[in-house]
Amino acid sequence: MTRHIRTHRPLEAEPIALDIRLMQYMTRLLLSVFALMVMGAMVWGLLRLPMFSITAMTLTGEVEHNNAVTIRANVTPQIRGNFFTVDLLRAQQTFQSIPWVRKAVVEREFPNRIRVSLLEHKPAAYWGQEGEGRLLNEQGEVFDANWGEVDDERLPKLHGPDNQSTLVLQVFEQVRPEFKKMGLDVREFNLSERGSWSARLSNGGVVEIGRGETAEIVARVSNFTKTLPQVSVRYDRQVSALESADLRHDHGYALRLKGITTVDSQMFKR
Repeated sequence: MTRHIRTHRPLEAEPIALDIRLMQYMTRLLLSVFALMVMGAMVWGLLRLPMFSITAMTLTGEVEHNNAVTIRANVTPQIRGNFFTVDLLRAQQTFQSIPWVRKAVVEREFPNRIRVSLLEHKPAAYWGQEGEGRLLNEQGEVFDANWGEVDDERLPKLHGPDNQSTLVLQVFEQVRPEFKKMGLDVREFNLSERGSWSARLSNGGVVEIGRGETAEIVARVSNFTKTLPQVSVRYDRQVSALESADLRHDHGYALRLKGITTVDSQMFKR
């Protein structure tokens, strides 16, 4: 006897209609957006808690020419935002606008403070005219300051185009030792708009150096300071008797000593 075994094939799932699938996708999307909005609102509310408002600052570094209390009083009201939202770059610029401050590093200090490290300008020379109230720092950068606040009154006076301030300081620092070799210091050092250099010395003498690259200027001054003592002795004078000198000649320099009207520039070869 033959038995017939029946097998039942599983029914295939009917495909979900397109409109239903779209509704499912939209529901999931809306739920995701809603969850993100809730999380965003919670985070925003957390960030705006009063406990994170900037209420104090820690000042470190150099404040020799500025009062820390005054800095806090003047700058704190200008700091916007809280620990999370404060604009550190803008805060840095605010601190660097304070007279004598060359650089400021501003960092967050949890939960409601900022830490500021200040670096002040180190004056190397007066810059420009006295009424302008500007100085030159050791990096050759021009900055505004009251000349009366400078502790060292022996600082030299340098002058030139602002965009050449670094060059003026560099050339001055190379020329100055040459004059000191004969016992005279440089009180004023100038670069004209046309690129000509000149110096006023500690004895009041004026030296016109002329144009040229840094190496040429230094070599010209070096030759002058080496030969001036010999010339002064020849005319029975001291180096301090120098009233003026013009180094712009091709084969020598013109010289004026106290009591000596004129010295022919051709007499002293380089």
